[in-house]
Amino acid sequence: MAAIVLAVLPVTAAPAQQFDRAEPGEARPGGTATSAFAEIDANAFSHPSGNLGAARRLDFEIGNRIFGRVWEPAPSASESTDGLGPLYNARSCRRCHIRDGRGHPPASREDDAISMILLLSVPSPDADQTTPEPTYGAQLQDFAIAGHTPEGRIAVTYSERHVQLSNGETVSLRAPAYAVADAGYGPLSPGTMTSPRVANQMIGLGLLEAIDAAEIEALADPTDGDDDGISGRAARVWDGERGAQTLGRFGWKAGQPSVRAQTVAALSRDIGLSTSILPTPSGDCTEHQSECLSAPTGNTQRLGAAEVSNEALAFVLFYARNLAVPPRRNADEPDILEGKRLFHESGCAACHRPRFETLEDYPQRELAGQTIWPYTDLLLHDMGEGLADSRPEGSASGREWRTPPLWGIGLTNTVNGHTLYLHDGRARSLLEAILWHGGEAVTARQNVIDMTGEERDRLIEFVSSL
Repeated sequence: MAAIVLAVLPVTAAPAQQFDRAEPGEARPGGTATSAFAEIDANAFSHPSGNLGAARRLDFEIGNRIFGRVWEPAPSASESTDGLGPLYNARSCRRCHIRDGRGHPPASREDDAISMILLLSVPSPDADQTTPEPTYGAQLQDFAIAGHTPEGRIAVTYSERHVQLSNGETVSLRAPAYAVADAGYGPLSPGTMTSPRVANQMIGLGLLEAIDAAEIEALADPTDGDDDGISGRAARVWDGERGAQTLGRFGWKAGQPSVRAQTVAALSRDIGLSTSILPTPSGDCTEHQSECLSAPTGNTQRLGAAEVSNEALAFVLFYARNLAVPPRRNADEPDILEGKRLFHESGCAACHRPRFETLEDYPQRELAGQTIWPYTDLLLHDMGEGLADSRPEGSASGREWRTPPLWGIGLTNTVNGHTLYLHDGRARSLLEAILWHGGEAVTARQNVIDMTGEERDRLIEFVSSL
């Protein structure tokens, strides 16, 4: 067995102390809110919290229907479904979050990249900050309603990089390069920064929101005071609901403070829908897109001078917060337990923190007081130049990314029919995703490279069981 350097984990990371059996509750990573459906199939990410009563399950189903609603341009025969665009990325939430799962980059020129977006920005006069691209806004919209011109499409090309493992095996990593093709409103500003993002899986969002912010912030070590090479930072973002700076925990760079903020931003930018929170019926259109700004909107007084009523938004939020985490598979099998030991000893658990307790007083009682196993610390970490998008976002630098939760990651192929990982789907396997890690994760990455082939197989089996 190859030597593995045992990473020193913060006390609050609660590393496992034994690996001969699964820990209590580990097989139900969402606590009693874990999905009650034992059968694992393509709908594994679309079940409600397992502890919802009948009335609350009805609310979930109503939210599900609104989440899948296909929106129409205004005016349409139904006020409750009009307001699309005029420029947009998808006509429904589910067109991006396919089966509530993980998105993918465009597979070819003909692929409409509907589950991937491209963020756009230019440098701001303020140091280390950006502003939306003046003509195209904060996000490239690759679709438009009749009579309007799409902004363009995402063009991606790949080059190959090679990593040699300890046993002589070579793994090829594909390095992407992004551009805007068929720009519909003239050239982009010089120095425009781009950042591609595939849609995140939706499971467990309410449980992540129910973690005490103080517990997450206590894990931060921005100056690496304990000299373990891990220096996670808590993202600080503006929470419009509270009118204050608060902890960011959602999105690839932890740019949103709550499920609500994340949802209304997506409704606005991705579909072009207004809410009482973001009352912008033209979505991400800019002052240079006058026809977009003057197009008919779906705002109606009956819906609260918005295109998505507060009632409809509440159902969508309940749905998003209660998409259940599936139960673990084979958590007690010897090979899985061996992979778990290697996961901890290689240093992966220093950022992918296994366990949290949710707040006892979280407003939704079904999500309160749960022991959960998301495998994230929800902090920002420097992931190295290889994964850097060189685009600051809020308090995150161009090299920093939020630790993504790993629960459900092994079901990506089952739910979405692919095995593409990381923020832009560049990694074609879990091993490739690990080998892209750099920065604070460079020691853990090297430990994986130094493993025997059998050890790497056990590690991947463990991650796949989450």
